[in-house]
Amino acid sequence: EMSQSQQKCIANFALLCCLAVLVALIFSSINIWGDVEDDVTEENCSTDCRMELVENIPDHLSFHADSRPHLPLSAGFHTLLDQARYSVEVVSPVWDLNAWDVEAKQQGQLLFQRLLRLASRGVKLKIVSGLTNSAELRTLAEHDADIHFVNMTALTRGGLHSSFWIVDRRHVYIGSADMDWRSLSKRKELGVTVFNCSCLALDLHRVFLFYWQLHDKDYIPSIWSKRVTALYGRHDGLELQLNSSQAVAYVSTSPELFCPKYRTKDLDAIHQVIQGAKTFIFISVTDYLPLLSWPYRGSTVTRYWSPIDEMIREAAVLRGIRVRLLISFWRKTHPLTFNFVTSLTSLCTQLINCSIEVRFFSHKEHSDHLQHRLNHNKYMVTDNAFYIGNHNWVGSDFAISAGVGLVVQMKNSVPKGAATILEHVRAAFERDWRSRYAKSL
Repeated sequence: EMSQSQQKCIANFALLCCLAVLVALIFSSINIWGDVEDDVTEENCSTDCRMELVENIPDHLSFHADSRPHLPLSAGFHTLLDQARYSVEVVSPVWDLNAWDVEAKQQGQLLFQRLLRLASRGVKLKIVSGLTNSAELRTLAEHDADIHFVNMTALTRGGLHSSFWIVDRRHVYIGSADMDWRSLSKRKELGVTVFNCSCLALDLHRVFLFYWQLHDKDYIPSIWSKRVTALYGRHDGLELQLNSSQAVAYVSTSPELFCPKYRTKDLDAIHQVIQGAKTFIFISVTDYLPLLSWPYRGSTVTRYWSPIDEMIREAAVLRGIRVRLLISFWRKTHPLTFNFVTSLTSLCTQLINCSIEVRFFSHKEHSDHLQHRLNHNKYMVTDNAFYIGNHNWVGSDFAISAGVGLVVQMKNSVPKGAATILEHVRAAFERDWRSRYAKSL
């Protein structure tokens, strides 16, 4: 039998364990990460926002003269840097702004030099990346940038695909472009910049904090600070005055392990946009592949991954929504892509009020580089909403890789040709769809 002193020791140890758990829970609800959200709070943040569509169109891609020109991506980044007074927070899977290509290097090098000079202006640069051996990140660190590494291989066996900026917790960029010279010159990219929108920026900053806290970890903590929980989601979106139009917006993330409390998953965001469509769904992605692949005992296991494929089928066949899918055709296009999209289009054979069209965006490559003039877009637009994300529509991307999406839904009906951000996204899709680079099956 245990002595009375041993029993007391066990009881005291159990009490200490309970206290430790209690302290952890208390600290999880307050800010213990040394991050200050300045004077911006949920109560006083701004919802009167300006949003612009930004694109990079490679020089050798030519469209109809009546196509509406959008703000160049490089100009969007420089405008954000012009606005910076206190902080610039960047998440990018790639850091390769200093090009070897003499003709293309100017924009990338100019952006890199401006990032290097932020410290001299008193602006703090914080970066999250999945790269550990980047020469450019080392150079930025030497110029007082704070850099955190997220080891996605250890966490989920995936990759970091997220690409976004937050400036002064007030201005935002989300889109397909990486911090890569190709994104500013040779690759076709699309995203949005959002200005004076501190409510949205505050919520996206919480995604940044989530990544920031994963620095050099090989596990995902079970207890999180409430400073990383979502402020808005698909059930309680952020109501905005967006370019003088009423809209609702929220940020989504993936994979599911990276969705703390109240955060909407990318798949659920895509589902909501598809479900909300009344007349059409237009999708533009680099790759479309409803397969899930993961390494297992030295080989690769592949399974059918149905969620998005089923959403598209249901919308077209059961609800009569017109679906157009624009996919990039390039050297890395998976051969099974053609099988899956052929299956999709065949659904509407001899069906009234059913339309699924698929085209492949392809440009004859004038270079040996496989990403030159690649359509790198990753978005969807409907008659009342759009979704811009970081992932290709590939099962493995959503399941194990980190990405971010932005949903914007207009509160009132938008007539075709109206000067709204929704109409600008739709017009960009239709320009590409009708171009000589879009080829049918």
